[in-house]
Amino acid sequence: MGLNLDSKKAVVAEVSAQIANAQSIIVAEYRGLEVGKITVLRANARAAGVYLRVLKNTLVRRAVAGTGFSGLAEHMVGPLIYGISPDPVAAAKLLNEFAKGNDKLVIKAGAMPNYVLDVAGVKALATMPSREELLSKLLGTMQAPIATFVRTLNEVPTKFVRGLAAVRDAKQAA
Repeated sequence: MGLNLDSKKAVVAEVSAQIANAQSIIVAEYRGLEVGKITVLRANARAAGVYLRVLKNTLVRRAVAGTGFSGLAEHMVGPLIYGISPDPVAAAKLLNEFAKGNDKLVIKAGAMPNYVLDVAGVKALATMPSREELLSKLLGTMQAPIATFVRTLNEVPTKFVRGLAAVRDAKQAA
């Protein structure tokens, strides 16, 4: 059963709202994928903060028109599932990992604002660390010199205390 005009407008508005704060959109063909596996994929997407939905291509074309993702419209052919994420890497990682275990999910394309990715680009994006991982690595790198300096400063009184303890033990033994 098709959607009436009001339902279509609501879907376009919902997708447009997701696209407004999205950093990446990944498109994959799900032809032949079992319902149980799609349910697992949706649960994983919710956990990762990815908006994942099967949508009519014409409605998504309307939603991306005039945005930085409008170049993706030429790849919207066939039965597609859309992964939309505010994290540039999350949707690519989610769909790429799921596609490794399920041959029937085929990644078709992806997009970042004003840039369309091919399949190889999506897979390369999926191998990148997430924003949180990059921030933690940066913080670790920034903290390393300070932590080393503090350990060095702490070593002086520690050696002094060990020396006193050794003198005390020597006097007690004598």
